[in-house]
Amino acid sequence: MSARDEMLARIAAASQTGGVGVAVPQPSVSYRTRGELSGPELLDLLAGRLTDYQALVIRATPVTLADEISAALRRRQACRVVVPSALGLPLPDFVAATADTPPFLTPAELDAFDGVITRAAVAIAETGTIVLDGSPDQGRRAISLVPDYHLCVVEAGQVVHLVPEGVARLSAGRPLTWISGPSATSDIELERVEGVHGPRTLEVVLVSA
Repeated sequence: MSARDEMLARIAAASQTGGVGVAVPQPSVSYRTRGELSGPELLDLLAGRLTDYQALVIRATPVTLADEISAALRRRQACRVVVPSALGLPLPDFVAATADTPPFLTPAELDAFDGVITRAAVAIAETGTIVLDGSPDQGRRAISLVPDYHLCVVEAGQVVHLVPEGVARLSAGRPLTWISGPSATSDIELERVEGVHGPRTLEVVLVSA
């Protein structure tokens, strides 16, 4: 029996019984759902994938985190930044941080900032993807899309190997933003253009345990 015939036979059977008692076969899972990497190897894979996507990666520890954030902002000359309401990160004295709280900043106001600083919900090493879910330490989607520079802090405990592991940590009811490198596109001549629908520069501070 061809696939077409099988499909039509199932439709006919369901029509006759009203859909009751028709067995629906469950798809078998043939893809990997758990990764093998952990520890430094996992962080190295994420850093490599992010670099491939032309993101900038900074390695830090809890002790050096404040200094690395300060150095990154100073290199970018980012003195005015927007932050989510519960960022919980140390910021240098030369930075004026504005929390995006109600009444929320408009797109025009966000565009006037030098950049945005957020945390992350999860990071997927295999694909070099960082996911934000709108939690108070990440803020609403607009603040990570409008400013031209995004500094994102990712903790080692937030890094997983494979996409299914990342999905398992996320809630489908939250506004998820999946980021794989800086915003970029290309035209028919394959000319790469960055910053079209998001930050032109993505910098990730990867904090080991």
